Amino acid sequence: MKVLFIGGTGNISTAVSRLCVQRGMDLYLLNRGRRGVEIPGAKLLQGDITDARATAALLEGHHWDVVVNWIAYIESEVRRDMALFRGRTKQYIFISSASTYEKPLRHPVVTESTPLCNPFWEYSRNKIACEEALVQAWRAEGFPMTIVRPSHTYDTIIPALIGSGSEYTLIDRMQRGEKVIVHGDGTSLWTLTHTEDFAIGFAGLMGNPQAIGDVFHITSDESLNWNQIFQIMGEAAGVEPKIVHIPSDFICAREPDLSGTLLGDKAYSVLFDNSKIKRFVPEYRAVIPFREGFRRTMAWFAADPARRVINPETNTVMDRILQAYER
Repeated sequence: MKVLFIGGTGNISTAVSRLCVQRGMDLYLLNRGRRGVEIPGAKLLQGDITDARATAALLEGHHWDVVVNWIAYIESEVRRDMALFRGRTKQYIFISSASTYEKPLRHPVVTESTPLCNPFWEYSRNKIACEEALVQAWRAEGFPMTIVRPSHTYDTIIPALIGSGSEYTLIDRMQRGEKVIVHGDGTSLWTLTHTEDFAIGFAGLMGNPQAIGDVFHITSDESLNWNQIFQIMGEAAGVEPKIVHIPSDFICAREPDLSGTLLGDKAYSVLFDNSKIKRFVPEYRAVIPFREGFRRTMAWFAADPARRVINPETNTVMDRILQAYER
C-alpha cells in the first residue's frame, strides 16, 4: 500500500508509522521535519499542510491507497483535505477523539454508537464538527472516509489532568516530595492505551474496505482508577506520591481552563466496549498493561535529559489550586 501520513511522528502516530514500515507499506510522511523523530524506511515530504497551494504542488502526481491526517482539529482543515484528496485516495482516515462522547455519560460503557455531545470542551466540539462534515461527504458523494477515536493514548507523554503531555513537571513534583492533585476521590475509572497496542488496531483498518464510511475507537480493556494510576506512576518514579484529592468542581471554579479536559473528559468513569474493532481487526488485543507501559515512558524520559522539561506555569497552577483548597 502507498500511504501518506500528515504528521506521523507524534506521541500516537510514531508507533503506527514504525509498524507500517515494518509491514512493508510504502509510507510517506508529510510534515515540517522539526520533531527530530526518525522513521527509518519512510519517505519524508517536508512541507506545511496549512499551506494548501504548496502542499498541492508537493503532492502533484501522487495517488494514495490511504491518507491519514494526525493533526486535523477543526472543520476547515478536514474540508481542505477533502478538496486536496478527493479522487486521489482510496481511504481517508480522520483522527477524532473519544472525548467527543456525551458528557456526562448516561451509561459508563461506551460504544461507537454512544451519542456525541460535549458542552464543556471546545476541542471535542470541533472534532464532532469534523466528523459531521466527513459523514455528510460520505453520504452525499461516497468520499472514502474512516473515523478513529483514540482515548488517552500514551508513550512519550505523562497521562494526567495537570501536567499531562510531553512535560516532566508532574513526575518532578513527585520526586521532589511535592503534593500532586488527583481530582475527586480518585476512584473514577479511566482507560490508558499504549501506542504500540493502538498501532495494531489502527494498521488493521488501513486499506480495509469494510472500514470505509465507519467509525471506531481503539483502546485498552484495562481500567484503572486515578489513585491506581498515580500510584503506578510514583512507583515507576521511585517515590510514594503525596496525593491530595480535590473535587472536580472546585478545581474548575479556580482554574476554568481545566473545565474541558476535566468536566468534559476525565471526571467520569469510562469503560470502552472494543468488540467492534476486534471484529474488523481480529488480531487486535491490547497486551501492554499500564504498569509496564509507563516504565517504558519513564525510560524514554531518562534516555535524554533534554526531554525532562519542567514547566513553571504547571507548578504555579497546581500550587494555586492546592493553596486555595487548603485555605
